[in-house]
Amino acid sequence: MKQRVYIDTSIVGGFFDEEFSEATKKLFERLIKGEIIFVLSDLMGFELTKAPLRVKKLLSKYPQECFEHVELTEESVNLANLYIKEGVVGKANIEDCRHIAIATINKVDVLASWNFKHIVNLDKIKGYNSVNYRYGYQMIEIRSPKDLIYYEN
Repeated sequence: MKQRVYIDTSIVGGFFDEEFSEATKKLFERLIKGEIIFVLSDLMGFELTKAPLRVKKLLSKYPQECFEHVELTEESVNLANLYIKEGVVGKANIEDCRHIAIATINKVDVLASWNFKHIVNLDKIKGYNSVNYRYGYQMIEIRSPKDLIYYEN
């Protein structure tokens, strides 16, 4: 069974960023090889409307069977609000919380992000998972693409 990897908008932008492109492109290679499937949310689609054209068009270069589409639901909005209420991050980071909530509710195998301040951050991950546990949701695995690619021996 293919691993379901929820990607946030930073992954799409990271494809073109000098600092992140190598690992991001290797993650996309796993996608093309059929090893993983990217789980995309309508929230990312909205965020990409503000991105440069090459970033907007990146995902359209890949076959649709590489993707699973999920939506921002009332349940995910409520869970994201709990992350804020419980003090995991501040109100300004609601979009990040929504990505995590969507991924949690859709029971992905892992959420991939380049956002080290509010998402791929050990203290924040513990906070998100503490809220998930207390409110009956599964724990969410959060990693950078560097943790999701294969390295040759």
